[in-house]
Amino acid sequence: MGTISCKPLHPYASVSINFLSALSKALLSLPAARQYPDIASFAYWCRASNLSRLARAFDSTFRRVGRGLVLHIAPANVPVNFAFSFAFGLLAGNANIVRIPDASHPQVDIICDEVARLFASSEHSQIASMNRLIQYPRDDAITAMLSESCHVRLIWGGDSTISHLRAIPTSPRCVDISFADRYSLCLMDAEAILDVDDHGIRQLASGFFNDAFIMDQNACSSPHLILWRGCTDIVEAAMQRFWAALIALLHNKYDLSPIHAIDKYVQLCRTAINLAYVGSFTRHDNLVYRARLETLPRNIEDYRGQYGFFYEYVIEDFSCLKEIVSARYQTLTCFGVDREALVAFIINEGLIGVDRVVPVGKALDIGVIWDGHDLIAELSRIVYTA
Repeated sequence: MGTISCKPLHPYASVSINFLSALSKALLSLPAARQYPDIASFAYWCRASNLSRLARAFDSTFRRVGRGLVLHIAPANVPVNFAFSFAFGLLAGNANIVRIPDASHPQVDIICDEVARLFASSEHSQIASMNRLIQYPRDDAITAMLSESCHVRLIWGGDSTISHLRAIPTSPRCVDISFADRYSLCLMDAEAILDVDDHGIRQLASGFFNDAFIMDQNACSSPHLILWRGCTDIVEAAMQRFWAALIALLHNKYDLSPIHAIDKYVQLCRTAINLAYVGSFTRHDNLVYRARLETLPRNIEDYRGQYGFFYEYVIEDFSCLKEIVSARYQTLTCFGVDREALVAFIINEGLIGVDRVVPVGKALDIGVIWDGHDLIAELSRIVYTA
């Protein structure tokens, strides 16, 4: 593809790990790593120790090599997603063309500047020759030209975007891996919230803040629905304790813009009109709106929050998941719940959705296992011998 080298490497090649490790150190040394938590999270994930751990855990049953050239179409609403997508392609042994978001995000500029600086170094000349981070307006002609030459397309976006891009022709053996609209929720045990000490409840509130408010619930893994497990009186006490801790945190850490406050109020009005199952609403100033459901509708995934708008429902066990979970469900964050038992329930009941069950505070922790895909395996190919 022009001046780009498409000769693939084996997964977790040392030159790839060395480059990402150098990028990690460069980003963590910047003041921006403290200003932008998503940059810090990406840089921390790229540490040499973490990448070496992933390499050791990778299935070595078969010998593998990268598929060739990967075209990455990154989403506009998650600034650092493009960097993770690039890292996945690189670690799998591929050359990469990454279309970075059109939207203006400082995080994108900061990461791209450091990548460009490392590309200019002779130490990373091989990685530089294999990779391009580009930006262009939505243009099917450009995307079609790139699609003709690539061996994999990694597509992040809404359902309509993915359907549109899939219609653009590719080579016969090109593999498309798509990450479409997803829905996520949170499950908390009321007794566990009442049993935890004051430090623990502050940690829980901080973790929930990271899951929901860093991306204003725009991330596919951010929760919209909270399921409270327990009897009514215990749940009421747990709710009061949890929300009080979160509101105290929000007063210090969350800056709700006037336009977002208006958007959230409009959603409140629409929910009151359109969702008959809401028994009550609770407002904590403009910071949090809570819609308490008397019945859990099968299509609850159609009702999503933003900027601190949550739906709540009280449960006794996991059985309600059988009624609502579809293929659109991605992440289930938990507190005070046996996650292994929950995973066993999902598998034994044959639920078509929920790909991740993680503790509260880990919703945004993207990794090489994502949306049910083992990305390093799928972005590489097996060279088999009998």
